Amino acid sequence: MSSGNIDGALRERAGRVIPGGMFGHQSTRMLPASYPQFFSRGEGAYLWDVDGNRYLDFMCAYGPSLLGYGDPRVNAAAAAQMALGDAMTGPSALMVELAETFVSMVSHADWAMFCKNGTDATTMAMTVARAQTGRRRVLVAEHAYHGAAPWCTPVPVGVVREERAFISTYVYNDLASLEAAVAAAGDDLAAVFASPFKHDAFEDQALPDPAYAHRARELCDRTGAMLIVDDVRAGFRLTRDCSWELLGIRPDLSAWGKSFANGHPISALLGSDSCRKGASGVYVTGSFWFAAVPMAAAIETLRILRESDYLEHTIALGERLRSGLDAAAAAHGFVLRQTGPAQMPQILFADDPDFRVGFAFAEAMLERGVYVHPWHNMFLCAAMTESDINFAVDAATSALGQVRAAFHTLQPHPIVAMVVAPR
Repeated sequence: MSSGNIDGALRERAGRVIPGGMFGHQSTRMLPASYPQFFSRGEGAYLWDVDGNRYLDFMCAYGPSLLGYGDPRVNAAAAAQMALGDAMTGPSALMVELAETFVSMVSHADWAMFCKNGTDATTMAMTVARAQTGRRRVLVAEHAYHGAAPWCTPVPVGVVREERAFISTYVYNDLASLEAAVAAAGDDLAAVFASPFKHDAFEDQALPDPAYAHRARELCDRTGAMLIVDDVRAGFRLTRDCSWELLGIRPDLSAWGKSFANGHPISALLGSDSCRKGASGVYVTGSFWFAAVPMAAAIETLRILRESDYLEHTIALGERLRSGLDAAAAAHGFVLRQTGPAQMPQILFADDPDFRVGFAFAEAMLERGVYVHPWHNMFLCAAMTESDINFAVDAATSALGQVRAAFHTLQPHPIVAMVVAPR
């Protein structure tokens, strides 16, 4: 199976005017051949490709769609502000209101700054930490994703060694590894980055060990370094606060993006007074960072998050999906490795080192109108219903039967086979 005629024609055109035909995390070059590259619209929990095929979307635009595509309440707020102005010579009053809203909702936050993408927010966090401490060394967990800037991109083509000269790694959830990295940094430690949970690609996810999280806070307090939680992916999907508030840990800085405006383009850096001076001194900006329309969308989205049961709803649906998939897999002799929070599931197969089974399953699900990802964590949105989950489980039951029947003929994806070779 291959993508549709319109999608194929667009790929051909894109190949002439876009380097590589597509770039970044939304390129389908590491997905099954049938996966569409181009889409025409999204509504609620569903997505339509340019050839008119509809999918129940468990990627939610790689996270931004928290309430569902095109939420009318959020879009109405955005449209009302668009009629007044968006990118202007200065920000609107909504910037102050949005900062006040964040400070009221996120326990560690005393201030907020806004930008466009998650990479903006994490890079700004690193810069503020260095400005506050006057130090250089930054610690990040091995294989963790913090964006696509030279200091953190997972594909460092075109990156020179000097741009990562003061970035060191430790093993997530490993106290000894973290302590050793802190000790090696000596008196030059500016910051420790931590993801809310281990959500690396191609791997089982892992919740943070409370001992690790508390030790990270203790080490930063002892050394004067800034603790940074990268909540770009998980923000407001685990709790209505910074994700590590669930552990009783308050970072100095937290990076946010993706979902807090339900898909409208805005990200944020939140901080405590422990690093206000550093934040006040850095020069960070962008032509569209102060745009009012995404801020209006964010204010409305955050209101809905405070006043609705979106979180409890997505958790319940995720647990329903998880149990249904386990039963469907067992019926066909497969064992699933379902890890991470149920509302942000990673779904891999046991004894599938080159992902050939996972790819075949994903492709079979796509044929049945369900968009899942074979190696990246997924997302549920508040627009999904129990009927949608039942539909997905029924599709999985049929898809797993198809995969079982073709099991001995499955082949690994050539690019993915290289990526997942022993590191």
